[in-house]
Amino acid sequence: MATIWMNQLSWVDYQDRIRRDQPAVFLPVGALEQHGPHLPLGTDGLLAAAVAADAAERLGGLVAPTLSYGYKSQPKCGGGQHFCGTTSVDAATLIGSVRDAVREFARHGLQRLVVLNGHYENQWFLVEGIDLGLRDVGPSASLQVMRLEYWDFMTESTLAQVFPQGFPGFALEHAAMLETSMMLHYHPQLVRMDLLPPDQPPDFPPYEMFPQRSDWVPPSGVLASARGANAEHGRLLAEEVAARIAAAVQSGFKS
Repeated sequence: MATIWMNQLSWVDYQDRIRRDQPAVFLPVGALEQHGPHLPLGTDGLLAAAVAADAAERLGGLVAPTLSYGYKSQPKCGGGQHFCGTTSVDAATLIGSVRDAVREFARHGLQRLVVLNGHYENQWFLVEGIDLGLRDVGPSASLQVMRLEYWDFMTESTLAQVFPQGFPGFALEHAAMLETSMMLHYHPQLVRMDLLPPDQPPDFPPYEMFPQRSDWVPPSGVLASARGANAEHGRLLAEEVAARIAAAVQSGFKS
């Protein structure tokens, strides 16, 4: 049976797909991190994998298993490390995991790898892992790697539909309108809209403190309101993002 999920293929079928079709392979990267009382801890990885699957369907691509542990949650974009359930890794661990994955995909004979990030704090460590992995395999390898955050493919016109009062910015959108709407589209059974917290957005100072100040963050961990989130908004966002990512994959790799 045809599948886009790499881990559902035998090694023989996977090898045949790589040799015959040279599909783009998506590597979703997420985190295990609090997302308020209404969303699951695995939201970042769940959304990254769902978007990757939608884009892969459009391209005849494959989706590798998600790297589900992300870099340390920060107060200004993820709530911080003080929440029970948030389970993070050091930068070196994430860099090493991505480096190893890049090296292994190159060994498989892959030519196009798309690292699709769903956790804000991961970004630069993914860059480092990709860079080191490509350095390991050397210039003779045929592998090219694209790294992206799915939210960068949301257009101003679609964001205006979702936020008629104005878009507050991606950093404060942790567990808020965008993620909640997309989860209502992809995984409605995991969303508890009845548990949306009443917290107001925090007013962060223009500096960081260490140890991190847990009192900077609302007790719920939600950084902006998700009231008004709905599955239709999620569908609009998901379809736009997947289509635009698929187009980027088609145009971004050198043939």
